[in-house]
Amino acid sequence: MSDLNAALAGGAPEEAAFLQGSIAHVRGREKWVLLVSMTAVFFVLLALYAAVLAVLLPNQIQALDPANKASGLAVVFAITSIFSTLTTPIAGALSDRTRTRWGRRTPWIVTGSLVGGLCLFAVPQMTSLWAITLFWVGAVIALNSMQAALTTVVADRFAPNERGTASGFVGAGMTSGLTVGTIVAGLLAGTITFAYWLFAGAIIVVCLAFVAINREPKVEAALPPPFRASEFLKSFWVSPREHPDFAWAFFGRFTIYMGYQGVITYMLYILQDYIGLSLADANRTIATLSTITFFALVFAAFTSGLLSDRIGRRKPIVFASSIVMGAALTVPLFLPSLQGMLIYAALIGIGYGAFMSVDMALMTQVLPKADGEATGKDLGILTTAVNIPQILSPVFAAWLLSLSGGDYTALFIAAIVFVYAGSFFVLPIKSVK
Repeated sequence: MSDLNAALAGGAPEEAAFLQGSIAHVRGREKWVLLVSMTAVFFVLLALYAAVLAVLLPNQIQALDPANKASGLAVVFAITSIFSTLTTPIAGALSDRTRTRWGRRTPWIVTGSLVGGLCLFAVPQMTSLWAITLFWVGAVIALNSMQAALTTVVADRFAPNERGTASGFVGAGMTSGLTVGTIVAGLLAGTITFAYWLFAGAIIVVCLAFVAINREPKVEAALPPPFRASEFLKSFWVSPREHPDFAWAFFGRFTIYMGYQGVITYMLYILQDYIGLSLADANRTIATLSTITFFALVFAAFTSGLLSDRIGRRKPIVFASSIVMGAALTVPLFLPSLQGMLIYAALIGIGYGAFMSVDMALMTQVLPKADGEATGKDLGILTTAVNIPQILSPVFAAWLLSLSGGDYTALFIAAIVFVYAGSFFVLPIKSVK
């Protein structure tokens, strides 16, 4: 760890003059090993997030205080998402500066997974809202630090004309992870402690396996300049006037996730209060809906990523996927029943799967700097377009439900507006077709 501290201060040991994990594109078998193992990590990570956010935390909080479950859930999500939003770009920027014999990204992946997993082991043991929040915050900070480093691998190791395929695989892993995590958590909702421990152990295992089989290459590069807090903080401002494509990508991603997460976060309560299911039936139905979504999104993610590389275009797929997501959110408005939710599950799987498969590739192509020196920081900033909705959407949804007297119709309408707005924000991007 002393090597890492020295690196961040600009005084790394001589061997760290080699930039590890920078622009060194993989080929052949190594590429496929990297791609499959990275997909596996994202699969487990998103399964963990889906399990905790959609099933485990809502059940745990409802058991603590059934009368205030919605507001309690919003408080936990808002607090943890603030830390999540701050962590991602900072960790990404620090990983850009890191110089160790193990690489730039590896120390963050290992440390983040270990600390995050240990914090997650503690969450089910907590018996108050604030204790749950404290340990979940710790897990989120650690796991987001790991994710910030891992996300840069797509830009670090894959050539631009291969990033659609890479994004498609990772997107399929992420979206299928969301589905499988929800299914597994729904099935294990009666044994919450075991469910938390299962996902905590899984993220540690896959991350350690990833760094063991994917050693970062040494690429000769200059050491970073000495660390200065003022310059470090200034680096997080990316001028929309100088880099409009970066800004459009940020706002497009932000609004689409505002719409998507606002509904997903409250799915358990939607099934209970809007559709009319019991808690037990709602948990089982989440597993059913997630299974439908799983098959739809895996198909959409793989085909969209490959199609994107073949035609050399990203924007049309992002636009079309957003339209499909909006259509999915419309169904429960006109068919507020279990049948309507089944149709929603299929359409949201197609739309979200296609969106995630191409979104990451698009993000790597609008970065202000193409030399790899600020990839972690810039992708971290774009990741806040996902994290900020985690703060705002639960609070915004709780506010809407309060105004409407618990009518989820308002939530669906707002989600549709956000998703459709996001589809149009990607159109002005000029550097990506």
